[in-house]
Amino acid sequence: MTLSTRQWGIVGLTVATAVIHLILAFLSGGTFMIIFILNALGYLALLAALYFLPQFRGQRDMVRWGLLAYTAVTFILYFAFNWPDIWGPLGLIDKAIELVLIILLWMDR
Repeated sequence: MTLSTRQWGIVGLTVATAVIHLILAFLSGGTFMIIFILNALGYLALLAALYFLPQFRGQRDMVRWGLLAYTAVTFILYFAFNWPDIWGPLGLIDKAIELVLIILLWMDR
């Protein structure tokens, strides 16, 4: 499968947010470490299913919507868990990445 420029953008942004969540896992430790690792693995699994696993070729539309929803939930939970201290630079960079990822996934319909 040949990926479009938009789809390569989705790949790059998804990998970027997964890496940020892994970094946050090792910075936070404790219970949040597990949550951040699982979140990163979820991003990578959905990305693999979306573009790189031929078994999911027939379900790509559903997987794309799943990745969009997963990203939206992660975006919202950042603010729910961190309010009112939402101004950490790494968190805000990641939220910007996730917002652009949501837009690209929406446009890729």
